[in-house]
Amino acid sequence: MENSNVLVVAPSVTLSVANLSESRTKLVSGLGKVGELLKGYSMALDQAFDLKDNQGNITTKWYDLKGKLKAGVKAERANFVADMVKAGYIKKGTVDTPSATVDTYWGRVKEESGYVPSGTRASGGNDTDDKNKAELKTMINRIFKAEESGEECESSGIKGLLMDAYEALGGDVDALG
Repeated sequence: MENSNVLVVAPSVTLSVANLSESRTKLVSGLGKVGELLKGYSMALDQAFDLKDNQGNITTKWYDLKGKLKAGVKAERANFVADMVKAGYIKKGTVDTPSATVDTYWGRVKEESGYVPSGTRASGGNDTDDKNKAELKTMINRIFKAEESGEECESSGIKGLLMDAYEALGGDVDALG
């Protein structure tokens, strides 16, 4: 009898590999869609609730509305929470309290509409250069602190470049450290 090179695979292994392949394919095909869905929902909220003047210019974004003007947004958020809870996004041990996931996605929708969370606002302004300058200052000061404590870090080698960039953006290098 001749030795065969045919590999015999148990049906359970074949099924596992097929499930794995299908799950991976679904994941890969779904990547990027969450951002599109968030953007679509945020645009719908913009259209429904942003206040505009007679020329069509936005005067108040939906997430900044106050008092009675905010009633529609509150109702929509309640609908959003209810749908998320129905989909299983609830705190453990509770029936109707939304989880951090629900709040995170609501926050992401707001950000898609232009909201800037207070924790990410750079002092001195909200434009890209001000944010980059603030982050450079943090990085440079972190390197100074590490060097002062005797820590050796590769970042020390580029500290001068970071300081040049910080200064080019209007930062005061003499005030660092």
